[in-house]
Amino acid sequence: MTEIRIGQNTEVTLHFALHLENGDTVDSTFDKAPAVFKVGDGNLLPGFEAALFGFKAGDKRIIAVPPESAFGQANPQNVQVMPRSQFTDMELSEGLLVIFNDAANTELPGVVKAFDDAQVTIDFNHPLAGKTLSFEVEILDVKAL
Repeated sequence: MTEIRIGQNTEVTLHFALHLENGDTVDSTFDKAPAVFKVGDGNLLPGFEAALFGFKAGDKRIIAVPPESAFGQANPQNVQVMPRSQFTDMELSEGLLVIFNDAANTELPGVVKAFDDAQVTIDFNHPLAGKTLSFEVEILDVKAL
């Protein structure tokens, strides 16, 4: 019997960790229950999924994932300058996460990049946009669906 490899119509159980280029860990399952997903179910970004194709149970790898295959490049148009008067009831600091509601009343997170007495600069890009990530994986099980 041949070992099942990750591809279309498979369910994968794995441990993973996402690391920044400086070595900081963004997320990890190595210290908790493993993740389980079906290829194509949307639980894993397509770029991460594609990097796993061909792996089998027992494989351990560290894969560099460029921004284009992860969270995309940062878009300068997603950085907005707003009047400070919109933040009167808030103590601002650089790096503060602020939740806004868009026209459809959907929550839209933004990060304070800079502020002064007149204006506040908010970055609506994903925090990992523009970053190359190190995707560490240990494949525990692969099942055909």
